[in-house]
Amino acid sequence: MRDVEHVKLLLNRIYGENTASRALERIAALVERYSKPTPKESGFFSQDDVVLITYGDSLTKAGEAPIKTLHDFANSYLKGVVSTIHFLPFFPWSSDDGFSVKDFHRIDPDLGTWEDVSTIGSDFQLMFDYVVNHFSSEGQWFANYLAGKDGYNDFAIEVDPLTDLSMVTRPRSLPLLSEFKKNDGSSVHLWTTFSADQIDFNFKSVDVLEKMIEALLLYADKGAGILRLDAIAYLWKEIGTSCIHLTQTHDMVKLFRAVLDIVAPEVMILTETNVPHAENISYFGNGRDEAQMVYNFTLPPLLFHAFAKQDAQLLSEWAAGLQLESETTTFFNFTASHDGIGVRPLEGILPPGELDALVDIVRSNGGQVSTKRNPDGTDSAYELNITYVDAILGDPASDRAEKFLASQAVQYVLPGVPASYIQSLLGSRNWTEGVKQTGRARTINREKLDADQVRKQLKDQDSFRARVFYPYSHLIKTRKKQPAFHPNAAFEILDLSPRLFTIRREAAEQTLWAVTNVSGERMHFMLADIGVSGPVIDLLSNQTVDTLSVELQPYQYVWLTRN
Repeated sequence: MRDVEHVKLLLNRIYGENTASRALERIAALVERYSKPTPKESGFFSQDDVVLITYGDSLTKAGEAPIKTLHDFANSYLKGVVSTIHFLPFFPWSSDDGFSVKDFHRIDPDLGTWEDVSTIGSDFQLMFDYVVNHFSSEGQWFANYLAGKDGYNDFAIEVDPLTDLSMVTRPRSLPLLSEFKKNDGSSVHLWTTFSADQIDFNFKSVDVLEKMIEALLLYADKGAGILRLDAIAYLWKEIGTSCIHLTQTHDMVKLFRAVLDIVAPEVMILTETNVPHAENISYFGNGRDEAQMVYNFTLPPLLFHAFAKQDAQLLSEWAAGLQLESETTTFFNFTASHDGIGVRPLEGILPPGELDALVDIVRSNGGQVSTKRNPDGTDSAYELNITYVDAILGDPASDRAEKFLASQAVQYVLPGVPASYIQSLLGSRNWTEGVKQTGRARTINREKLDADQVRKQLKDQDSFRARVFYPYSHLIKTRKKQPAFHPNAAFEILDLSPRLFTIRREAAEQTLWAVTNVSGERMHFMLADIGVSGPVIDLLSNQTVDTLSVELQPYQYVWLTRN
């Protein structure tokens, strides 16, 4: 087994020498089973990389497997737009719209089959969710645990309910422990970070490690080019600590990376850690030993703030610090996802009271606010539940597509790989009826769309969907042709005006200036202010700009480069 010494070192560090030897033996067997004769070369990033985030059934059609429906739609509308399709958990599940996995090896039959996934993988690259922190209380693994079946005895984390757990960082305003009865009649309290249906894995168990390494390699074998490590920050638990970002957690990410580097070096790891920026980027490790990508969680709420205030000053100051230590790592830039807009990353950035203003905007526009439990027992805002379209427009009656598109233009000019949620790309608004049906705030941004109805709306050039989708697609296609938008290309944030977000991107063969008006006012800037003399071309409109002063309409954005 190549690089066995590195894997052995990590296992020794996590488990101690005796347990590590048993773990290594099991991992070696899995590596042998999943290894291919000639692993693909590791490939990193290019400006062509654009990810679509979607549920397997975000688009539906009567009598058809939703994954096939999505494939047909993507072939019709998304070829040349997105390069990768990120399927949110598409396994059998019991709650949380897929994130409470009952079977880590099968596709939910209501969505399709592995064959359907393979077929869509022939036209698009694939990204899967690796739900690594917890498993369903209704799955066979948990049933085996409750029955005391050999190999499952220590799958869950049993805790005396009198234990002081006040130091544990909580992402939810829910009890940390949930009570269950085993088959022998005994009662246990189990660690459940996110809900009573989501049982945290006990990664101190070699049995758990083996099962989850097997799932990791299965997904690579099934065609995943990127694996999203869901809720990874909470993976390892040590009572008496915060139980977030522990050294063992980082070592586990390094272990996953080391095993993939042996079996499937082309597969990249993306860590999902909805925390302040400095904590978030710690999962890059030394630039070569942990995640190749991390979610840029500060971007969605800070960009929302910029448009709400019509002032990009704080956004610009933050963006200036988006530096990378390695050409083999980059940011995963997004504004919307299946979840809401996380606000923990704003800690230390927004002045007091500014977050309250965002909360007010969300509530006044039909959204809700999810909270987390603090160590002192109080609750505070954790996530804003609203579509990103409605957050940016700030008025349920508004249909100013150009304002929303301006926010997406900012996302697409930043260093990193951009990702768009299917609901944003299609201009979806708050699904308040869905919230009434499920009683869950996050449902507001998880509407199941009728594919035929969406196609009909896209044919109507005056519909809001069409006025978002086609300019959005044009923006993406234009971006993919520019070397200066390589995820790791050099950049500089320029200070023209608080109302203008301005960035210079530069590759060996191209320099590009992107200017976005985040306000509802007309704005002007001088070409000399961005260091340009002579005529330039706006790549988005394909028009030559040969005046000294450039006027931007409200929420207009330009991408300028020399002829």
